[in-house]
Amino acid sequence: MPARRPGRGDRGQVAIEFVGTVPLILLLVAAVWECVLIGYAFSLAGNAADEAARAGAVHGDRASCTAAAKEHIGEAWKPRVECGKSGDVYQARVTLGIPVFFPGLNFGEIDGTGGAALEEEAK
Repeated sequence: MPARRPGRGDRGQVAIEFVGTVPLILLLVAAVWECVLIGYAFSLAGNAADEAARAGAVHGDRASCTAAAKEHIGEAWKPRVECGKSGDVYQARVTLGIPVFFPGLNFGEIDGTGGAALEEEAK
């Protein structure tokens, strides 16, 4: 039996394992980032709808509702705003594109809705 040199059996093993796990780590980071963007889009759509409904209830027109909704949302999110009265409530619906890795590259839509009681004019 030939003599074995000490310390040579596992040489390079760590490098091979590292190269094999890097794609898995990058895939996991990308999946987590996508989840963060989707959660942020839900939060952004809901807040914009609440702001839009409040502005619409106070001012009573669609222009102020739409402007309030788009005030804090960049155009990369491709926002669509629908506003209108429903009884004594002014409702707003904001639709945003679901981003893939960054806003602008979208694959679906997220809706946020909000409502506010109509303000009465002071007499």
